[in-house]
Amino acid sequence: MNTKIYKRVHTLAEDLMNAVQRKDQNRFDHCYSELKTVCEDNENSDKDHPVQWETLGDFTDDLELAITIYDKALLKANAINSRDFKSSIGFSIASLKLELGDEAGAISYLSQAKISSKQIPDHDLKAEIRDLLEKLTNLE
Repeated sequence: MNTKIYKRVHTLAEDLMNAVQRKDQNRFDHCYSELKTVCEDNENSDKDHPVQWETLGDFTDDLELAITIYDKALLKANAINSRDFKSSIGFSIASLKLELGDEAGAISYLSQAKISSKQIPDHDLKAEIRDLLEKLTNLE
């Protein structure tokens, strides 16, 4: 990923977190808009990367829209075959699907995330994916 864009996305994520903590909706809206512009400006270019889309999804309040954004991030992660991103994005989508009452959708995304997570170093994420998938599949 382009270092300049990564730093910009990282800074915007920090600014968004600070705005949330301070309950500063105007600042949040401004930073969110700027992050969305970064994503759109780089879309389908050599600077396009799942991290910017995943970050945008992380800060999207509308759950259906967030899933759409995460799906786009997942496509980007698949295109570069990034197991780390495929795992984390899949887990995020599954969590939102659960929140919306779509257990079958959550299981589908978690199943794919589990496959992707087999060779990632993030043991906590692996455990979260495994545990949630086991919990959901044992309910059936």
